[in-house]
Amino acid sequence: MANQKPSLQFSRRAFMRTSSLAGGGLLIGFNLFQACKPEAKAPMNLAALDYSNFNAFIKIAENGAITIFSPNPEIGQGVKTSMPMIIAEELDVAWDMVHVEQGILDTENYTRQVAGGSQSIRLGWEPLRQTGATARQMLVNAAAARWGVEPSECTTSEGVITSPSGETLGYGDVVNEAAQLEVPEEVTLKDVKDFTIIGTDASNVDIDEIITGKPLFGLDYKVDGMVYAAVVRPPAFGLKLSSFNADKAKAMPGVLDVITIGEKARKLIGENPGIAAILNGTDKVVVIAETTWQAMKAKETIEADWAEDTKLESTEEHDKILSDLLDGNKFNTMRSDGNIKKAFAEADEILERTYESPFLPHNTMEPMNFFADISDTKVHLVGPVQTPEWKAGAVAQMLGREPSEILLEMTRQGGGFGRRLYGDFVLEVAEIADAIRKPVKVVYTRDDDMADGIYRMAIKYRIKAGVKDGKLTAYHLKEAAVNSNMYGLIPNFFPAGAIENYQVDVAKYDSNITTGAWRAPYTNFLAYAEQSFFDELAEMMEVDRVKLRLDLLQKVKGTTDDRIQYSPERMEKVINTAVEKSGWGKQPEGVYQGFVNYYCHNSHVAEVADVVIENGTPVVKKVTCVVDCGIVINPLGAKNQAEGGVIDGIGHAMYGELAFENGRPTATNFNNYRLIRMMEAPDVEVHFIKNDFAPTGLGEPTLPPAGGAIANAFKAATGNRIYKQPFSKFPELLKVPEKEILG
Repeated sequence: MANQKPSLQFSRRAFMRTSSLAGGGLLIGFNLFQACKPEAKAPMNLAALDYSNFNAFIKIAENGAITIFSPNPEIGQGVKTSMPMIIAEELDVAWDMVHVEQGILDTENYTRQVAGGSQSIRLGWEPLRQTGATARQMLVNAAAARWGVEPSECTTSEGVITSPSGETLGYGDVVNEAAQLEVPEEVTLKDVKDFTIIGTDASNVDIDEIITGKPLFGLDYKVDGMVYAAVVRPPAFGLKLSSFNADKAKAMPGVLDVITIGEKARKLIGENPGIAAILNGTDKVVVIAETTWQAMKAKETIEADWAEDTKLESTEEHDKILSDLLDGNKFNTMRSDGNIKKAFAEADEILERTYESPFLPHNTMEPMNFFADISDTKVHLVGPVQTPEWKAGAVAQMLGREPSEILLEMTRQGGGFGRRLYGDFVLEVAEIADAIRKPVKVVYTRDDDMADGIYRMAIKYRIKAGVKDGKLTAYHLKEAAVNSNMYGLIPNFFPAGAIENYQVDVAKYDSNITTGAWRAPYTNFLAYAEQSFFDELAEMMEVDRVKLRLDLLQKVKGTTDDRIQYSPERMEKVINTAVEKSGWGKQPEGVYQGFVNYYCHNSHVAEVADVVIENGTPVVKKVTCVVDCGIVINPLGAKNQAEGGVIDGIGHAMYGELAFENGRPTATNFNNYRLIRMMEAPDVEVHFIKNDFAPTGLGEPTLPPAGGAIANAFKAATGNRIYKQPFSKFPELLKVPEKEILG
């Protein structure tokens, strides 16, 4: 990576700079996701700049201070810290001189202002480095011109430029001169070995505000004259509002009005049927009050009658439908290599297993909320959303407004996990604000959030493998899912390419229950199913379970199949490292281990779970997690992400479940929805593979393997395999036989 030259797309077309800043200084636009449009214009006067009208640029002040306005949503994944670290590294400034601010949505100058898929750092790596390096080169050029020397003879360190003779100038000393210079066509990036910020621990840039309760989150946002809205939504999927009585609510203190919404949502659905998957078009009753408490209490008194609009579905029905789909022949084939029918017909042994998972809610710490203030001349939206551009466009379409009229400000988000991708709450508050023409915030209760959510779909996988002459010759993976849209399977991940006869098929059932991405979409349950299956397959073949995986990887090395997305070499490295770091197979008696490896979100992971028997039941004590996500920007933040993913994966595999009865979810709060508890969280030991590869995903890749790791460890401890989540529903399979306890 040393002495890399940027391509043209990272030079003039990707940068802007102004030369007449109020009070002096240099303002450079940066392209976080290769998204800065060529015609984008930076503001020419900073005198009036503030949080609400300025974003997505870095400012270098005369005192050398660096301000970075970040355009991407921060949902706890740490991009508001790690992305500026990349710029600061190439800019060559001290990290403690950097100040970070959240930007607003700017659809004119930027695209993909999105938080999702663990792609922020991966896609921002090169543009961010080019940004910092270009700014640094402009400052060096200005200093060299003043000294009358060649820029190549000058060096930089922590915001100071040094001449060949030893003279020094701070960045602030030459920033105004640099602002007059042309943006260089080519710059040199640092060699990885010279990094001083990247690879060092940095605290969250918002940590002081978070722990002292400063207003950062959507729930914190307030303006003078703001009112609050609580929405009465259908109590079951498949119902529509037929009538209501709001007399009691209107008589309560602080209640300002009771209205209905839904007409504009139905219009939007009519123009864009795809939005029906996340937006219920039925009428809803809305209580408007002076405070959230008043609105929520009044909402409880609304007497609403609901009529059946579409079928009221139940989990028992879903189970049968998905099983019938797996048994049927109405599949979409996503990948087919060789001839699986022939291979199975010739196989000496066949193993076939079915794995089942339930719906899951997201349960973000901060319930859904959003603010809107709408008049004839403006549509002002503020709050936590992972897809601001998508939602701003939908609001414009729903209200019949020009996209240019929409101003959307992003707050920090108290968790996303995919729930805030969809922004149904943004559309709700926009319709409310358009009706009442007052600044208003809609706030969900936890029950609102869980009862009218967008859930991880219920899925069943059936995996079948054939063995001939001691070798794995056939592999067939089937998926049946509620509202899948081919969502759950990744046909080109491991073991694709390693088995000559390989096929992946999907089938789905269309439901009126809203479903969508849940943390580590595509893989959050599939990893458990596949990795449990590989362990059982190794037992049937009477081969070492780790060796089985390593042998399969050998067959992929040197492949010319460009569909394969994982690297067998990098996967092999994480496997071998996990074996070493976990003491695989070398633990003392009474410690049972489960092994998995997985690739998703462009990263390679291996995990080993250690369990012990307590009161006749296996308990997870430790998970060793090895990750190859390329260069680690912020080890402290990366470690937190990896640990959180493992614990989240274990918690939901053990306890997470949401069923439906006549269209109603069986749990709407934490009194009857089980999450992992602090005392149940194992020690997670994280190891990162050190290399010079560009960074890949990290917010999600450690979650999918965790369920498989503990399932395989439970098998080692109890002799029982579990084929359905959550595991806690099957206590008889988590019991160690009494004779073994006594023995």
